[in-house]
Amino acid sequence: MPNPNPSALVVDDNLVNQEVAALLLRREGWMVTTLASGNEALDWLAKQGVDVVLLDLSMPGLSGEEVCRRLRAMPQTRELRLIAYTAHALEHERARILACGFDDILVKPISRERLLEAVKPQPRASGVE
Repeated sequence: MPNPNPSALVVDDNLVNQEVAALLLRREGWMVTTLASGNEALDWLAKQGVDVVLLDLSMPGLSGEEVCRRLRAMPQTRELRLIAYTAHALEHERARILACGFDDILVKPISRERLLEAVKPQPRASGVE
């Protein structure tokens, strides 16, 4: 049964990108937290649970790819739905991004429909750790 109050963490160093995703999700009844860095996301997720994380790939400090790898290595976040949130996802980059452990890629600028498709709960692909 779907969570009646799903929660999302949006991690992006660009405030506009944070707010666009947060606004669209909140309109659909999501509880949303926004953060600006990978380090903040790791600290926050070590203390709190969430249903899905949108991670910008290009942030100062830890990249979204490195944050994804670290989250997949932690028992409490291993199964968390992780979405790469990026403006740079050419076809030849998709395999590399997904190999980091992301469940999906959401390319900016985003649409409501594609965002809702990306955050929809789905089982993790077998063989992905």
